Amino acid sequence: MIDKKQLLLYAVTDRSWRTANETLADAVKRALEGGVTMVQLREKNMSTADFIKSAAEIKRLCRSFNVPLIINDNVEVCIKADADGVHLGQNDMDVREARKLLGSGKIIGITAKTVEQAAAAENGGADYLGSGAIFGTSTKSDAKKLPPETLKEITSSVSIPVAAIGGITAENAARLHGLGIAGAAVVSGIFARDDITAAAKELKKIMARVAG
Repeated sequence: MIDKKQLLLYAVTDRSWRTANETLADAVKRALEGGVTMVQLREKNMSTADFIKSAAEIKRLCRSFNVPLIINDNVEVCIKADADGVHLGQNDMDVREARKLLGSGKIIGITAKTVEQAAAAENGGADYLGSGAIFGTSTKSDAKKLPPETLKEITSSVSIPVAAIGGITAENAARLHGLGIAGAAVVSGIFARDDITAAAKELKKIMARVAG
């Protein structure tokens, strides 16, 4: 289960923004100090063994702030690192299969870009949805923009909470008002900023006014 307040400011990691003098753990710590309410560890180019090692390190940080750690795409890593949950795309493991492996105690998020996908995810046992790319994105070359009207249709069609994702920054986050979201999943709007802590604090204030 998930408390929808945990989706308010959902930080999604991206190593490409880190410098030689800063580790990913350093960046995540600064985001946590800024008040992010959930962290997703996304590692697209890492071996399973290294992914598990990284997850264990980030999990310790998240636990110290009482913030859930979600693993992107990889159920095996979630299990072996004892993370709080997993986020799966439409081309990843089926939500029902993931639930069998993870049990009822773990969080499962599903990417949903249509009302039909949202319904299937909820019926399959998902705890929350991630929907976008609401403002486009620089982190996924194949991501298509999701019209605000479609996002509102998705949030209205399900009882589980929905986080908007895709190009969300402090400059545009207020435009999400009235769409029924529980929060925003943010990548570069947090991790590409020089002052990660300040960026997270600002975004959290905005999302507190925007989230339904």
